[in-house]
Amino acid sequence: MPARTGTDLATAAALLRNGELVAIPTETVYGLAANAFDEAAVLKIFQAKERPAFDPLIVHIGRKDAVHAIARELPPGAEALMDAFWPGPLTLVLPKQAAVPDIVTSGLDTVGVRMPAHPLTRELLGQIEFPLAAPSANPFGYVSPTTAQHVADQLGEHIPYILDGGPCTVGVESTIIGWDAGADDRSTAMGRPGRWCLYRAGGIPLEAIESVIGTVGSAVKPVIPVAPGMLDSHYAPRKPVFVGDVNALLPAHAGKRVAVISFSTAYAAHQNEVLSPKGDLAEAARRLFAVLRELDASDADVILAERFPDEGLGRAINDRLRRAAAGRG
Repeated sequence: MPARTGTDLATAAALLRNGELVAIPTETVYGLAANAFDEAAVLKIFQAKERPAFDPLIVHIGRKDAVHAIARELPPGAEALMDAFWPGPLTLVLPKQAAVPDIVTSGLDTVGVRMPAHPLTRELLGQIEFPLAAPSANPFGYVSPTTAQHVADQLGEHIPYILDGGPCTVGVESTIIGWDAGADDRSTAMGRPGRWCLYRAGGIPLEAIESVIGTVGSAVKPVIPVAPGMLDSHYAPRKPVFVGDVNALLPAHAGKRVAVISFSTAYAAHQNEVLSPKGDLAEAARRLFAVLRELDASDADVILAERFPDEGLGRAINDRLRRAAAGRG
């Protein structure tokens, strides 16, 4: 039976209390939510998305003080980060409380936590008695959804309800950082050895985070992901994606129907999607996933994308395009 779509918070809350899944809007992308403390409910997320069990989930809370039910301690600088960026698109990877089921964290001793900014989901979190585990509401590895219709198109047969909060205003997932207690870089000057490391670029620019806590390091890529969005191939459409100098890439695809994703300038191609004619990285990020979906459904044979300025939200756009390209067959 296809999912119902609406804005009924009472229906969404009742389903979540009964161990069901609900797609929820956030400022970043739509999430597929379940009671984070209900192992059977969380298992349904993995089944609906066909998500591998080694890829951990993010826990969403409605109040800053609710973090203490999820994390057993806050590393240096965590409270400053929460004050600066919560509610908003920043996920902190923290040592987890024993109450958080292993299925949420893929057996890790850490858990990603964030406080979403979307008013409808914040209201929902205020009406329920538990936090929500929620990855993006799409089949694993595919382009993330930024509208309720995207969710219905991809997962509508697998979930009972989609809470419709309109188009997402940020359009790329949250930035994820974690505390590396073993690091010998003490540049954050927070009082003990260690440093914050970037696990995933996202909706909060790295420059803004560093203005609060100082230098953020680059995480060493683990064999098993310690946070969502760390796999090489992710956010990928079915059609092949190539990223680089579009003028240099075009000759290699002569005779094909080529679609191009660019920042502010169009190219001589079968189809052009200019993400922001005025050169606004926030607008470009907001449109990225919707454009990838549109091109995947178009008559184009291949998708070419130029590299965006590697600063601010451009860093997150480049990250998503790189992972989309890694998925080409």
